[in-house]
Amino acid sequence: MNRTLKYLLIFISLYGITSIAIWKRYNFNPTSMVNFGYEFAIQNKAETPAGSIVFKGERGDLGAGYDGQIFYYFSRPISNFNLDWPKGFDESYRAPRIGFPLLISVFGLFGSKFAIFGMYFWILSLHFLSFLALRELVGSEFRLWTLLYLVSPFALGSYSVLVSDSVMVSLVVIGYYFLTREKYWQFSLLGGLAIITKEPALFFLFPIGLRALSEKNFKKILAVASTLLIPILWHAYLRYAFPNWSATRLSDFILPLEGIKSYLLEIEYGLLAGEGFRPLARLLGRFPLVLLFVSGVALLFHQNLRRAWEMRIAFGLVMLMIGIAGHYHFWSVYENISRMFTLSIPILILWKKEDNALPIYPYAILTIVILFLFIIKLLFISQPLPHLIWN
Repeated sequence: MNRTLKYLLIFISLYGITSIAIWKRYNFNPTSMVNFGYEFAIQNKAETPAGSIVFKGERGDLGAGYDGQIFYYFSRPISNFNLDWPKGFDESYRAPRIGFPLLISVFGLFGSKFAIFGMYFWILSLHFLSFLALRELVGSEFRLWTLLYLVSPFALGSYSVLVSDSVMVSLVVIGYYFLTREKYWQFSLLGGLAIITKEPALFFLFPIGLRALSEKNFKKILAVASTLLIPILWHAYLRYAFPNWSATRLSDFILPLEGIKSYLLEIEYGLLAGEGFRPLARLLGRFPLVLLFVSGVALLFHQNLRRAWEMRIAFGLVMLMIGIAGHYHFWSVYENISRMFTLSIPILILWKKEDNALPIYPYAILTIVILFLFIIKLLFISQPLPHLIWN
């Protein structure tokens, strides 16, 4: 059995266990991972597939579901060749991230059920392809580290709720592979698509551009700059389609260290209140992410500042994003904050490839611990949520 097939079996096993663990709570219905919420399903009845799992919500929650539904609903107008965008969502925050819906819409041409299949297809196929690309990027000496990317708990968490984080990271990694092979058009297209999939793609592309600038490699400079063309055109359309749209809306989420401090206070209150096992396990489940953040920040002070400085900047930008994430939108929910670490894994591996003295073992070990805790949570802690079958 060749190595690629072995890695594929590991990948299928890990993602298969995750899928089954979630599906079995909802009579093995794959729509359960889309996380349709009643609040939004009722506003977008025509595009909500019959037979879907729709979450009703609990007290104080109208049934918001989760972000996977947003990418599904935004894909439907593209598949239907109209501009009737979904109702109920904040366009300032959601509409700019059209990359994943654009990919989903290719399958959505054949109907809503195919659109849901497309969500699974793109996340899984792009992640494995980007793993193969990363192995080629780092060479034989560092290929063992790429397994950390293959089994990344953050990419896995993104898949478990069918959101765009791992898609963005996959596009960035595959695009960077093409850049190193001087295939600039492919890089430009994938880089632009990555940015409109999720903005943190810029945290990788910007330092790569700085590196090209320092080396006076004008072809690479133009290639990196050209990745902005697709986002600029899309944002120009948003100005027209949504007159109230503003990119400054994202500033509402910038609260330096407020998220971490509030979470630590949340732990203190939870311990003092003597909460039960499940609430306490759910609360403490985010604590390894605090340790991972501290470990990541420590890596930024590694002594060899000149080697792979663009990867240090990229990694630092990811840590900055996590550090300024607020409590309400991010640190209060494991799924929200954990996905912010997704981009850190390939950056760390590429950084290690250029600087073998980089001490990444603590970060890697914590990542594996988080993976096992995530699987334990899926298998033994998470419970079915109140839901209905949409007719």
